[in-house]
Amino acid sequence: MTIVNNLTRDAKPSGLASFLAGGDPLQRELLGIWGGGLDVLGRIAEYALVPAGKLLRPLLVLESARCVGGTPEELTKLALAIEYLHVATLIHDDIIDEDDVRRGRPSVQAEFGVAPAIVAGDGLILETFAALTGSRPDGVSDADIVAVTSVMARAGVDLCRGQLLEAEYVGDLNCTVDQYLTVARLKTGVLFEAACRIGAVLGTGRQDWIRALGEYGMNLGIAFQIRDDLLGFDDASAYIGKPQDSDLENRRPTLPVLLAHQRASGRERALLERAFRGELPPEEAFALVRELVGTTGGRDAAAQMATGLIDDAKDRLSLLPAGESADTLAEIADYASRRAF
Repeated sequence: MTIVNNLTRDAKPSGLASFLAGGDPLQRELLGIWGGGLDVLGRIAEYALVPAGKLLRPLLVLESARCVGGTPEELTKLALAIEYLHVATLIHDDIIDEDDVRRGRPSVQAEFGVAPAIVAGDGLILETFAALTGSRPDGVSDADIVAVTSVMARAGVDLCRGQLLEAEYVGDLNCTVDQYLTVARLKTGVLFEAACRIGAVLGTGRQDWIRALGEYGMNLGIAFQIRDDLLGFDDASAYIGKPQDSDLENRRPTLPVLLAHQRASGRERALLERAFRGELPPEEAFALVRELVGTTGGRDAAAQMATGLIDDAKDRLSLLPAGESADTLAEIADYASRRAF
């Protein structure tokens, strides 16, 4: 617990717009740390991190701290640690998937080569822990640093579990929804949970508030992953900055496809399976899968599941102090449920 809130009510930002604007100081901090990298690692890390994406995870660290009485302005460098881990996993994911586009430009492995990208991803993972242990804002104790480092380390291990588990289900349209949700929890949910728990630990010693924010983050993260799956069928490649057919090309069974397969007729199911086995030209396969995801109701069913998870996330906020930050976290959940980015 440990940071005493010295913000005045008038100075305290609130609402979704203020939350998103909070990325500006984080962007500036990133540029100050990584801008003009002098060595190869620094140049590759700068390319991967700057310009940054939405910075949603470090922003959740800051807003979670604010929600329970912390001072987020003192936590910027520490909050960026979770972005280093997130971006490292994106670098490694692009290598595994052989994706050449990320955030609308060449991926790190496409720009610098596979071997340098692997090393840069490893470097950012280590920088994650350097940032956690090297940044000591006023009021943060050794015990707090140990606690947040433990949260981050456990999240990183779970990310690896999720990656390996997802590989087991490649091409398997008989993967169950529960199996999919386990992968989504490990690959996406745990990092959202970690962001919220870290912010909470740095703002309070109340375990019930820390637990509530962690559960909020987990539900938010799984819903975020489902929405990411849906974006592939929404003419949103310009927003998500990667090919729409990446999941299909990599034979990754996403939730809308799994639900479509469950609801499909025998003929439709056979067509989906042909597309996933790579027996159709890529453009024809994607068009077919996209059509069936819509006509079978798989898309709508996946969207409903995401909405349910968002509702669960918002329910956890009732256990937290009422105020502008709790309202902002609820707005963030709504924003994630309808996102088109």
